[in-house]
Parts: sequence; structure tokens; C-alpha cells
Amino acid sequence: MKDLNAVSEMLYGAGQPMAGSAMTDAQALAHMQSRRMEAFCLVRDWIWLDLDVTDAQRAVLAKTRRQPVMIYAHTVVYDSARRWDAGDFVRTSPLHRFDEGFLFKTSNTTYVLLGDGVRKRVALKTVGRIF
Repeated sequence: MKDLNAVSEMLYGAGQPMAGSAMTDAQALAHMQSRRMEAFCLVRDWIWLDLDVTDAQRAVLAKTRRQPVMIYAHTVVYDSARRWDAGDFVRTSPLHRFDEGFLFKTSNTTYVLLGDGVRKRVALKTVGRIF
């Protein structure tokens, strides 16, 4: 029951408000297509997850130039690689780089954070329970 409560709190509990891009879905799609990026995914209703990790886990991430941060988005708007359908949810891999205040870049994909989201600190094992 404790694990279920942790997942529920992560997905639906309060967090620190965080702003994404104010672009409409159509504007964001045009913006990303004009940049000719390889793979991108437009998302809404997102949660910035600061992961509680051990020093050893942090070191492994650092070796691959990643940070202990992930995004969970309740709503996929568009995925250029067609991995997810509109309306699906998505959990990213760890953050590689964050640009322009709304472009969350992983090793393979740029996630465009649209609209407002929230920021939360969460245990890595809790994030692992949502897939």
C-alpha cells in the first residue's frame, strides 16, 4: 500500500509550479519541425521529477552526461517518431540538457514542455513503478 500511495502522490499530488512554453500545440509543432530535430515529442500536463539517487547512481549518470531528472507527462500531444499516440502518457529517460526553459533533452529525444507543469522530488524506485 505504501508503494501505491507513493506513486499516486507522484502522479497526482501537489508540486512546485513550473512554467513550460506558452505556445499552442500547432505553434509548437511548427517550431520543432522548422528546427529539423531528429526526434521530438510535444507533451502537456507534465511533472518534472528530481530523482533521489545514491552517489554511485549519480556518478553513473554523470559518466554519460545525464542528470537525475526525468519528465512524466500525462498527455502526449505529438510524437515525431510515432512511439506514442496523442493522449498517451510518457516517462522520459534521464535529462541530458534543458534548453530555452521548455526543451527537455534526453540522449535520443527532445520533449517540448507545453503549458504549466509541476516539479517534485521522488524516489527512483517510485518512478520505476509506473511502467
